[in-house]
Amino acid sequence: MRLKLGIGKLFVVMLIILVITGCSTGQKNSSTATGKGKTDNGGTLVIARLSDAENLDHQFMSTINSASVTHNKIYEGLVGRDKNAEIKPLLAEEWNQLDDLTWEFKLRKGVTFHDGTEFKADAVKATFDRLLDPNVGSPRAIVFKMVKEVKIIDDYTVQFILSEPFSPLLSILASHEGGIIGPKTIEKFGKNIINEPNGTGPFVFESWASGKEIVFKKNDNYWGTKANVDKVTFKVVPEETTRISMLETGEAQIAEPLSVPMMDTVESSQASKVYRSEGYGTEFIGFNVQKAPFNDIRVRKAISHAVEMDSIIKGVFNNVGKKANSTMGSQVFGYHPDLKAYDYNLNEAKKLLAEAGYPNGLEINLLTMDSKERINMAEVLQSQLKGIGVNVKIEVMEYGAFVQKLYGADTQMFLLSWRNATGDGDYNQYNQFHSSSHGASGNAFFYSNKEVDSLIEAARREKDQEKRKELYAKSQELEMEDAVYIPVRVIENLAAIGKNVEGFSMSPSGYLEINEVKIK
Repeated sequence: MRLKLGIGKLFVVMLIILVITGCSTGQKNSSTATGKGKTDNGGTLVIARLSDAENLDHQFMSTINSASVTHNKIYEGLVGRDKNAEIKPLLAEEWNQLDDLTWEFKLRKGVTFHDGTEFKADAVKATFDRLLDPNVGSPRAIVFKMVKEVKIIDDYTVQFILSEPFSPLLSILASHEGGIIGPKTIEKFGKNIINEPNGTGPFVFESWASGKEIVFKKNDNYWGTKANVDKVTFKVVPEETTRISMLETGEAQIAEPLSVPMMDTVESSQASKVYRSEGYGTEFIGFNVQKAPFNDIRVRKAISHAVEMDSIIKGVFNNVGKKANSTMGSQVFGYHPDLKAYDYNLNEAKKLLAEAGYPNGLEINLLTMDSKERINMAEVLQSQLKGIGVNVKIEVMEYGAFVQKLYGADTQMFLLSWRNATGDGDYNQYNQFHSSSHGASGNAFFYSNKEVDSLIEAARREKDQEKRKELYAKSQELEMEDAVYIPVRVIENLAAIGKNVEGFSMSPSGYLEINEVKIK
């Protein structure tokens, strides 16, 4: 027995040595041969996403989903935000507000665009001249509507001359709309740079197979801290279960968005984990107030009274994301904590419908994108609204088609989220509710109210931040009185990431932050 045990022990020791030696050699060869995952040079980060970007020109992007691909990866602004969401220097090293209408920026030296062109003041001027050129027709021009001129003082100094005071200028310069484009690219392609992105960021555009994948490579000449990975592939994978399984097999390291119903699956996995953080965004039910029957405020109020929100947040979202009372998230500057949404009251809802001429109910269309949560929410709404005699026809569309139809005014009621790109109430209020923002600029409600317009414009000019909050509180109250939307919940940014991934985060706006990602 002793002799037998000794041989067994010897065999085990020899086997362990062989396995360790073999595994060590095998891992090294495998990494070099396949190029997957982590290599000595950083490897390839694969991000499996629900949908493709609309385009790669941030001056023509209407959603954070698209902007997240290029923002602070290809394109950078004069200023950015740190991990605490505070404004920080980026392509500008310092700035001063000289008077109510003049802001001066000192530019960073030693920065080059991806095509090798040096970053100077002419690039800043060319970028904003293009953005504001009516012949270019950027839907994001409205964000910088107050900029009268960008003046070059010298090679490394520019001044923004405004047509009117604008308090939150730095906040929009830090958003994706403020990204600086290489001047030679603008000169060569004009308004057609959708497939030719050229910025100063830590990644360089390599390829785009529309509807399939976008590939960036590491910018070895980046002026700041270089990215840890060699390449990033944004792979379009519409089916969520497939995205999650790609984490299991190692085909992807990040999958987003992550729906609430899939959180338990990801958490129970040996290969993946849930990334979760509260964002600036909210989810809501919107009405096109110019299209019948929702051009009648009584119908909008009736629907608002007929939705039992607590059951939606619990049943559809499993209490992920707190109940909203506005289209502003609770962390956004100007959020109104005391704003009251419509209470659940079926009798009042039926009464309002009858007053509007629908005593026997009516049929309406509800537009939603093809995410699991949105479809689930649409079905719950369909069931709830039967209680007041409203028959809901659900129309589910792929994301790109959904956005096109939404902003084309061909909707009645829709499910939408708004991810505030700046953290300031102006980005929410002006884009979503000002009468000049109808359509792709953000006002999917096609809402117009002169008093709301005046309040929003006054808040833009006001320097006193407490007074700005008061102005936004009043505008939010009027929007709620007009029953333009039904608030649902404050969005939590969710993604599934491999347990071998370090350094990933999402900004409160919902931008993917991948510059510090490492694949272990």
